[in-house]
Amino acid sequence: MRIVINLDVMLARRKMRLKELAARIGLTEQALSMIKTNKVRGVRFDTLMKICDVLDCQPGDILEFVRDEEN
Repeated sequence: MRIVINLDVMLARRKMRLKELAARIGLTEQALSMIKTNKVRGVRFDTLMKICDVLDCQPGDILEFVRDEEN
């Protein structure tokens, strides 16, 4: 099981660049890139709230739960 972060999908839908989102939520572009590429172990709720506010979306639009397939 894992959580997949679909931030790149929401950025594309909103026609926004990572740099602009980073500036608008007060996070470095590098930190936001780490979130976008699933290289973090967690995301603070206040950061998720800011992302959702700027992108006008719900947390479920960004976070996706994926089950491992059983063989």
